[in-house]
Amino acid sequence: MENNTVRMSKTCSGYLISRAFMKRSFSRINIYGRMIKFEHSIFALPFALSALLLAHQVRPVTLRLVSLIVMAVIWARSAGMGFNRLVDAYWDAKNPRTAMREIPTGNISRRATGLFVLASSLLFVLCASFISPLCFWLSWPVLMVIFSYSYTKRFTSLSHLVLGFVQALGPLGVWVAVTGHFSLKISVLSLTLGTYIAGLDLLYACQDEEFDRREGLHSFPARFGITRALQLSMLLHAITFASLLSLYLIFALSPLFLGFVAVIGILLIIEHRIVKPHDLSRVNIAFFHLNSAISVLLLAAMLTEELLRRINYG
Repeated sequence: MENNTVRMSKTCSGYLISRAFMKRSFSRINIYGRMIKFEHSIFALPFALSALLLAHQVRPVTLRLVSLIVMAVIWARSAGMGFNRLVDAYWDAKNPRTAMREIPTGNISRRATGLFVLASSLLFVLCASFISPLCFWLSWPVLMVIFSYSYTKRFTSLSHLVLGFVQALGPLGVWVAVTGHFSLKISVLSLTLGTYIAGLDLLYACQDEEFDRREGLHSFPARFGITRALQLSMLLHAITFASLLSLYLIFALSPLFLGFVAVIGILLIIEHRIVKPHDLSRVNIAFFHLNSAISVLLLAAMLTEELLRRINYG
């Protein structure tokens, strides 16, 4: 009886220890997820998957390749966001809007963030190496381009366009991963994503116009004002819409695709109507909700096209 009691006590203790360990682990994962804004993956990942579906028309993809591409996109983004948080920690701590981020509050140390960036970078390179030797060699300069963005606001007001360029590498990389070569056709989807993200970043940066000007940071709103920033954002999103229309012709997509594009165009118009130079209170609605819907709509359009293709070709 005594032995049974001892064994039960040890079992309960082990269970409690394991439960506490799991709770701490999930808590740390959640903190890192908040630091890199993991939920914002919904802006870029659908574009990567859309590129994959378009490339699938040229060369069939396997589940293994899909998994590697998705993981590569996630790890590349994690490395870039972690690095950005690390090098911007000084200004994040001074800016009231960002002062509660994980590094300024001490929830994550600089050292831990550096290790996270290193681990994410290595995992990205590893995924690339499993895809192909070409992807492995390209992964290194891609990382350098991703990291370079974090310094651009220190010397140029075009940092938002640089971010767009960095994001535009995603569809190109996916196409190369699937087909093994570059194509001008997929560069149209890259232009769509690049202008979409750059315009979105301009909207978001308007919130920090006064802070950036005071601290000598060269964001576009700080240098040229919120009105011009919103105008440039509108122009970029007009290019986004035109690029989507071009995809219809270049890839010979169905008329249903145009229906999705029309809805995306309406959402872009709404986005720019609710954000005003004198009223930025609805920036987050435009940034999180409307743009999430736009990304998902594009992926839904591409999935519909793939389904129709399979039906037509049996």
